Amino acid sequence: MTEQQNTNYKRIAEAIIYIKTNFKEQPNLDEVAKKVHLSPFHFQRLFSEWVGTSPKKFLQYTSIEYAKTLLKENRMTLFETAYETGLSGTGRLHDLFINIEGMTPAEYKNGGKNLAINYSLAESPFGNIIVASTEKGICYMAFAEDIPTAISTMQAYFPSAHFVQKVDFIQQNALSIFTQDWTKLNQIKLHLKGTDFQLKVWETLLKIPMGQLTTYGAIANKIKNPNASRAIGTAIGSNPVAYLIPCHRVIQSTGAFGNYMWGKTRKMAIIGWEGARVNSEFEVSKNRVL
Repeated sequence: MTEQQNTNYKRIAEAIIYIKTNFKEQPNLDEVAKKVHLSPFHFQRLFSEWVGTSPKKFLQYTSIEYAKTLLKENRMTLFETAYETGLSGTGRLHDLFINIEGMTPAEYKNGGKNLAINYSLAESPFGNIIVASTEKGICYMAFAEDIPTAISTMQAYFPSAHFVQKVDFIQQNALSIFTQDWTKLNQIKLHLKGTDFQLKVWETLLKIPMGQLTTYGAIANKIKNPNASRAIGTAIGSNPVAYLIPCHRVIQSTGAFGNYMWGKTRKMAIIGWEGARVNSEFEVSKNRVL
């Protein structure tokens, strides 16, 4: 580590400690930048490079983790929780939970008891699949070798939610990606919960075109955190929505396919299937031009 890198590291470490210690005051960018003797612009860029997210997002994540602790203790109202967290009101608390956790503070406080989830079983080119949805979008999707185990695994993601085995339009629209022209599908909505870092990684995966592959290192560079390959691998391994969030399109820098939550053989089959579809569509387009 160079002297400059060491200086930058110390500044970012100091900023993280300052945010974690003073999050109840909800310090703005200028205040934190001044604390580490940097201009707001320079601090914003440096913090994002080292931490992988903006100072504002880091403050939000710190705040919501504290709010979650208070809600789990079940001693405070939502208004009191917002006040104790340093937020201006329940509206800010609500927006924070929706954006980061994918559920309202009340739903989180009740352990998902008010969350209604439909799920169904279907066939795909790569085996049986279980897909679940809320009114907001697809919240879970996985290849299912053993149906009872697949259902139990899904329910473990939302231990207090109310499940109904029911097919709905959101599921049908998502599953049609296997049978229709994927470029012409209606927008598929996802309802995800995860850390800010996980959501950032999953969002980056969504931008990998069908039929193309990338590496863990390339994902790290995309999110401007080149030293986070291992953490990115963990986030990819936590992907709750098979295929739609295309973690199968990420391989090792050596060219090896690497691990896959639903099996290496299935990963190879999906990559081959997508490549064949892209090539087929290219040939059709070329023939039409000719």
